[in-house]
Amino acid sequence: MMRTKYLIVGNSAGGIGAAEAIREVDKAGSITIVSDEPYPAYSRPLISKSLTGERGLEGMLFRPAEFYSQNDIVSLLGKKVKGLGLKSHTAEVDGGDRITWEKLLLAPGGAPIVPKIEGIGKKGVFTFTTFDDAKAIDGFLASASKAVVIGGGLIGISATEALVKRGVEVTVIEMKERILNTILDEPASLIAEETLRQSGVSIVTGHTVAEISGKERVEGVALDDGGGIPSDLVVVAIGVVPRTELVLGTEIKVNRGIAVDRHMATNYPDVYSCGDAAEAYDFVYGVDRLTPIWPNAYIGGRVAGHNMAGIQTEYPGGTAMNSLNYFGLDIASAGMIAPPDVDGCEVLSRQNGGIYQKVILKDDLVVGMVFVGDIERSGIVFSLMRDRVNAGSFKQSLLADDFGLVSLPRELWQERLGTPPPTSVSQPAMPEEAVEDFAGE
Repeated sequence: MMRTKYLIVGNSAGGIGAAEAIREVDKAGSITIVSDEPYPAYSRPLISKSLTGERGLEGMLFRPAEFYSQNDIVSLLGKKVKGLGLKSHTAEVDGGDRITWEKLLLAPGGAPIVPKIEGIGKKGVFTFTTFDDAKAIDGFLASASKAVVIGGGLIGISATEALVKRGVEVTVIEMKERILNTILDEPASLIAEETLRQSGVSIVTGHTVAEISGKERVEGVALDDGGGIPSDLVVVAIGVVPRTELVLGTEIKVNRGIAVDRHMATNYPDVYSCGDAAEAYDFVYGVDRLTPIWPNAYIGGRVAGHNMAGIQTEYPGGTAMNSLNYFGLDIASAGMIAPPDVDGCEVLSRQNGGIYQKVILKDDLVVGMVFVGDIERSGIVFSLMRDRVNAGSFKQSLLADDFGLVSLPRELWQERLGTPPPTSVSQPAMPEEAVEDFAGE
């Protein structure tokens, strides 16, 4: 029987954020991190870089490999927590080991959705959410020249770009009418789609894969309309679901994800949750939602860690946000990508060829944004959204070519930089603090 003061299940952004916060407060209390992956904490958004050969594991690490020893953390990597005893404060780990804990953080992340498609178990079918997934695909590429990616969302397009860089001919199958539909509106999606097509990617929208054909290994896919596409490799990338299996059947409340309050605490004493598995406060929508992105997981983990260590801390709220570059196209979006069907929303937008920019306001507060092609000012717009700044006095300049910190009222300048605004507009439009907000995929 092993004893620990703080048990953290999960070794990604949320778990590491919690461990760091705990150590800031409690230098001596024992911390144990358990993860079913055998690697030190690494950045999941970089697995596409590992598939292209641009990054090895060392270049993907979220913290140095010595992080655990330097912070006196026991790391049980490559181990799976199989069950929880909430009343006894115990956790059962692979191999029959049991851990007793005083405070527990559940940060297990999400699991890829694998649909029940005929032939899904054939050799050559992969998911794309972990470093091991990227390694498995890499080991298969010597015998593959054509790939089908099922899903045109963030994970699917990330996998597509990596495969194209490896010389593979890729077809993307997206069930809805456009790719990247959860983070982009229609005009932005069309720009992204055209960029992919120009890079040689085939895109099929409005259809699903009905069957993966072949004997023991993939030879192609059949679509729901009877059409067929030859393929040696299939990547299933239709999304992820919160990993809630550990708490199912317990007293811990689960909706779509594990329910937490503004302290990242569950409804059960001494048990906390964060990251992709948790439903936390979204400051744009004003409700608890799943927002499975890297920065929210890390911030939520830090809040949980401080509260676990006895320092009352409130989660400020997160929202969906993404800043990325696919096939040379810069994309940034956050909050609402389309106004809800209610009065009171104002949409500002402009488009010039491959550049598209849109900001959504409600009661003069920024509640959403989409930037494609030119994202230079997205950081400052996001900071206005995050800080709930009333933009009424300058909203018409939000999409102006010369919009930057200089465009803000003097008091906002003083809050952010502690200096008066410059007389010139030739200033960096994205302050360092805003860049950090886009640390996720």
